[in-house]
Amino acid sequence: QVQLVESGGGLVQAGGSLRLSCAASGRTGSTLAMGWFRQAPGKEREFVAVIRWRSGYTNYADSVTGRFTISRDNAKNTVYLQMLSLKPEDTAVYYCASSGTIVRLTSPDAYRDWGQGTQVTVSS
Repeated sequence: QVQLVESGGGLVQAGGSLRLSCAASGRTGSTLAMGWFRQAPGKEREFVAVIRWRSGYTNYADSVTGRFTISRDNAKNTVYLQMLSLKPEDTAVYYCASSGTIVRLTSPDAYRDWGQGTQVTVSS
């Protein structure tokens, strides 16, 4: 099992930026990919971004492409989500998750372990 702890959420005005961090511990050797998802009140959890741990390959949801950047620090077992040009519709609880597979990584079902989430609120 992998333990994940997110940090970096907060309140920001539209157009602002935030950087989320997710520190992984435990059985990280089996992790092949790390993803970020978000869930707004009354909505389903949705894919935001993913990075393959070894190759660094990344993929993004259309809604965040060009504004968000996912990156990793293998030595620190940490993944980051840099968010720029934030919009009110980005408001949600953001979760990081670890996966032992490299397929269907836009689906929450591909992930085994989840963090507790961090709130991001963007005011208009």
